Amino acid sequence: MENASELDQEACYRAVLTRDARFDGRFFGCVKSTGIYCRPVCPARTPRRENMVFVVTAAAAEEAGFRACLRCRPETAPDMGAWRGTSNTVSRALALIEAGALDGGDVDDLAGRLGVGERHLRRLFRQHLGAAPVSVAQTRRVLLAKALIHQTDLSMAQVALASGFGSVRRFNETFQALYGRPPSTLRRHGERAHEGGVILSLPYRPPYDWEAMMATLIARGDSVTGARWSRSLDRAADGAEGRVTVEPAAPGRVSVCVETAELKALPGVLARVRRVFDLSADPEAIARDLSADPALAPLVAARPGLRLPGSWIDEGAEPPNDRLNDDSLTQRAERWRPWRAYGALHLAVAGSRVGPGYDERRAKPKETDDAKCAA
Repeated sequence: MENASELDQEACYRAVLTRDARFDGRFFGCVKSTGIYCRPVCPARTPRRENMVFVVTAAAAEEAGFRACLRCRPETAPDMGAWRGTSNTVSRALALIEAGALDGGDVDDLAGRLGVGERHLRRLFRQHLGAAPVSVAQTRRVLLAKALIHQTDLSMAQVALASGFGSVRRFNETFQALYGRPPSTLRRHGERAHEGGVILSLPYRPPYDWEAMMATLIARGDSVTGARWSRSLDRAADGAEGRVTVEPAAPGRVSVCVETAELKALPGVLARVRRVFDLSADPEAIARDLSADPALAPLVAARPGLRLPGSWIDEGAEPPNDRLNDDSLTQRAERWRPWRAYGALHLAVAGSRVGPGYDERRAKPKETDDAKCAA
């Protein structure tokens, strides 16, 4: 989807009527009669069509004055991957925001790191995400805080620090404004003393080829024992000392344990975990686009769960999903954008190349209503 305004409202409503899990995280439904926004799979009774409007991000919903549903919990939806590839600048900006770039800085500083003007960056965010950069950062803090409240025993002061809020007062005021209640009332169990590391369950969109991912991580020298990956945290790179471990959990979830005394480093560590394990990938969009290439279609169909192993520290100018390190594929790979890295990965895993019989005139498949909503 090139513009947030291109979201097909009618197709989205049809997806909500059937609670189609394929669209979870791709858009959110805002209910005008209640002031709540929900995931497409929300178990609550579906509102009337005239009472709903759909937006591409949770940030757009919150910026418009809607608050997150406490039943479907938008923070548990798969990370928004639909925007990936629509804008190189937006992709890089979101990666920096996820790592906490706006927790201590401003939009002007962020724009400077990206080499663009502040007004241009705001315009790109409005075009692709339907929300301003500060709104995206605020929503990231709120949704991470909600996940910490529900999944951990951290105190409210610790949650505020770990989710990127500058102060407990700001944390309390934000939740009071959004939910009309203090954050402590969202916790389903009573306050308990926190012990050990922070354990969180992060979502991703299946399928996921864990065997291939772990094999690649082992081959490049990462620490992997069985199905558990681990890494020591470094103060220079991570802003804290400690350790992080990652392992598969229930389908569509990965378990992350971060052991550190400096909770303010948590957002950056989680952002790096998402990048290393490519948790924001959208397998359906990748398969749909790459399958337009007859050389890639059977490879993608055979291994739909392949993910790009990312670097812990990544300062590349291009987003990982569109990087191409094989010059011999440059011409052919133009049609794979924005998924050139995935196309090259499938060829490498299959041990094949794009042959001379490749037909560049092959027509792309027609876009269905569902594809328009999901793109």
